[in-house]
Amino acid sequence: MDFQDVVRRRRMVRRYSSQPVDGAAVDRMLRNAVRAPNAGFTQGWAFLVLDTPRDVARFWSSTTPLTQAGTSNRWLAGMQTAPVVIVPMSSKAEYVRRYAEDDKGRSENEEPRWAVPYWHVDAGMAALLVLQTAVDEGLGGCFFGLPPARIDAFRAEFGVPEDYSPVGAITIGHPESPGATTGSPTRRARKHLDEVVHRGDWRG
Repeated sequence: MDFQDVVRRRRMVRRYSSQPVDGAAVDRMLRNAVRAPNAGFTQGWAFLVLDTPRDVARFWSSTTPLTQAGTSNRWLAGMQTAPVVIVPMSSKAEYVRRYAEDDKGRSENEEPRWAVPYWHVDAGMAALLVLQTAVDEGLGGCFFGLPPARIDAFRAEFGVPEDYSPVGAITIGHPESPGATTGSPTRRARKHLDEVVHRGDWRG
């Protein structure tokens, strides 16, 4: 698929058909994800892949707020139809270690002096490559955040080390309604380029 078509067709898919996802397609998503740019070539990311009904069910059980368990929730019901869930994670500790190496010159355990936490930024760029590759494979995906109060339960369920944190999760599958736009884009217009691009000076 042409890259411009991938960009144009990418949208958050919140309900999926029962058609299974080819494991080779998931592998291509992951191979592309680790090609994302990352500070210091730290590669301080990890990806938990859940692609069996049992493991996907474990994910939803461990991450769903107790107040929503067993209740009627259209968003949750749709997302739970995804046959694959990928959880991208980032490790601040990996970046601290990387930037204490000789070619970076910072002292051991000294945090990188950045205006933003690039361990999360880099994992986010990797997540976008997963979403774009899904489109290229004729699939759909949706990136969403995990409830903070359920992170510990998620860690315990899947044995995630303390120095890795989920930046969100991605559902993957065949869209139930290919090409359909859902969610906020149906209620809000995309901003015109002139509204968000400032050339030469913000004021001019």
